[in-house]
Amino acid sequence: MTSDWTERRREAAEEHADRLRRRQEAESARAQAMLDEFTAAALRAELPTARLVVTGYGGRGRATSDIEGWYVRGDQSMGVGTDGKLYVLSAPLGVLDRLRGIHLTPIAPPLVLGAGGRDGDSIDLADALERVLPGWRDDGES
Repeated sequence: MTSDWTERRREAAEEHADRLRRRQEAESARAQAMLDEFTAAALRAELPTARLVVTGYGGRGRATSDIEGWYVRGDQSMGVGTDGKLYVLSAPLGVLDRLRGIHLTPIAPPLVLGAGGRDGDSIDLADALERVLPGWRDDGES
């Protein structure tokens, strides 16, 4: 009896985890489509880009990244590359990172930047992109 209950609980937990993963993947797919649309609009508008800079944890140092793009948060903690990918711009930096620069790896984009953070730290992705390039959406949905 105990093993049946344990097995049912395990299966329920696996199903819950699978639904959560599918929901997160769907959210990321919608966010990526939005980033792709924004990037195309920004490039068409010839919005100036910058080499994205990474800040060390606790404000300890800065390092130039290998990505050109736009900052999407006022504190420059996230950026969108001209490749349409989203990047976190804070990391533990060593001396060599600060001297040579740092390679960035894109993250799965969320629809809300900073969700689950401190009050006032989160912003809808669409709103963050609108701040960078007002009116970027062709369909008027901003």
